[in-house]
Amino acid sequence: MSAISNTDSCEDGIPYPIVAVNRGIIVGGVLLALWTNQPLLTTLVLALLLPAALFGRKASPVFRIGSVLLREAIAHAPVEDQRVQRFNNIIAVVMLGAAQLAFILGAAWLGWVFSVAVAFAALVALCGFCVGCFLYFQFRINRSRLVRAGARGK
Repeated sequence: MSAISNTDSCEDGIPYPIVAVNRGIIVGGVLLALWTNQPLLTTLVLALLLPAALFGRKASPVFRIGSVLLREAIAHAPVEDQRVQRFNNIIAVVMLGAAQLAFILGAAWLGWVFSVAVAFAALVALCGFCVGCFLYFQFRINRSRLVRAGARGK
C-alpha cells in the first residue's frame, strides 16, 4: 500500500525518488548505528526527520537537497501525498524520540527495539508496503466511526 498518485507535479506531493531516499536514510542510518553500536547516529536520523514532521516538506533537509540533486529523476516521477508522508515522519520521530529517551535512561535494548522498528517499517515501505500509509488510511476510514461513537458516549 502506498500513497502514490500519477500526477506529474510535485506541487501537492513529494516525488517518489525523494520518498525513497528518505526511507533509505532511515534504514541506512539505523543499521549503521546498530552495526557500530552508536545510538548517537539514531539521533542524527531523528534530527533529519524532525523538521519535516514539524513543518512539512519545505522544512525537510532531505526534500530540499533531493529536489536539487534529483531534479531530473523527479521531473516526471509519481508523487506521494505529502500528508501521508508527514504522518509517516511523525510516527518515525515519535518512535526515534522514544528510542532516545530509552538510551538516555539506560535501557539501550529498548532504544534499539524502537530504532529497528522504524528502520524495518522504512525497509518494508521500500519493498512496496507502507505501514504508516496503511495506518493513515485506516484512521481516515474509521474516523467517522470514532466521532460517532464519541458523540453517543456524551
